[in-house]
Amino acid sequence: MMLCPGGNNRVAFLTILRKEVTRFSRIWLQTVVPSIISTSMYFIIFGALIGQRIGPINDQPYIYYITPGLIIMAIINNAYANVSASFFSAKFQRNVEEILVAPLSPLTILLGYVAGGVVRGISIGIIVALVAACFAPIAVHSWGLTLLIGTMTAVLFSLAGLINGIVATDFDDISIVPTFFLLPLIYLGGVFYSITMLPEFWQHVSRLNPILYMINAFRHGILGVSDIDTRLAILVMAGTIVFLAAIAQYMLVHGTRIKS
Repeated sequence: MMLCPGGNNRVAFLTILRKEVTRFSRIWLQTVVPSIISTSMYFIIFGALIGQRIGPINDQPYIYYITPGLIIMAIINNAYANVSASFFSAKFQRNVEEILVAPLSPLTILLGYVAGGVVRGISIGIIVALVAACFAPIAVHSWGLTLLIGTMTAVLFSLAGLINGIVATDFDDISIVPTFFLLPLIYLGGVFYSITMLPEFWQHVSRLNPILYMINAFRHGILGVSDIDTRLAILVMAGTIVFLAAIAQYMLVHGTRIKS
C-alpha cells in the first residue's frame, strides 16, 4: 500500500470514521441499550443492595467507589467490540480488499478504525456515566485526568480490537478474547474492590494486570483516590498504546492474515 497525498488520506480517514459511527448508531439496540441495562443492574445489585453491607472503601461510599470502574468497563468493551467485529466483518465479506487496493497509507486505515472505536467507547462511557449519576451523583475530582484516561483506554482497546480483527479466522475468534481474557482482567482489575484488601502476594500479582492501572487512574480522576500512582498508570497505558499501534501497523503494511 502506497502513501497517498494528505488530502486523500484525510478524506479516507473521515470516510472510514463516518462508516464506523453509522454502523454502530444504526444498531443502537445492540450497542447502547445493553450497556444501560447492565450498568443499572450493577448499581442496583452491587451498589444499592450489597454495597450497604460492604461499607465504604478508601473513605468512599461503595456505590461511589464502583462507579469509575463500571464506566471504564463500558468503554473497554465497546471500543474493543466495535473495531474487532467491524474489521473482521470487512475481511470476512472481502470488503477490506477494496481498502487495501486503494492508494491509502496503512496509518490512515488504522486511524480510521481506531477513531471509530474511540467514538463508540467514549459515547457509551458518557451514557453509562449519565446512568450512574442517577444512582450516585458525583462531583468529578479532575476533568482533565478523567478525559485523558477515558480517551487513552478507548484508544488502547480499539487497537487491541483491530489486532484481533486482523488475526481472527472466524467469528469465534472475535468472542474468545473478550470472554476468556478481557472479562477476567476487568473483574480482577479492581472494579469492585481495592487491591489493598488483598493479601500482599495477590497485590503484587494484581499489579501485572494492565486494566488495574486504567481503572485506578480513572477513579483518581473522578473520586481523587487510587491504589496506583497515576503517573505510572499513564506511562503504562502510553507504552501499551505505542506497542499495540506498532503491531497493528506492521500487520496492515504486510497484510498479515488479510492478503490471500
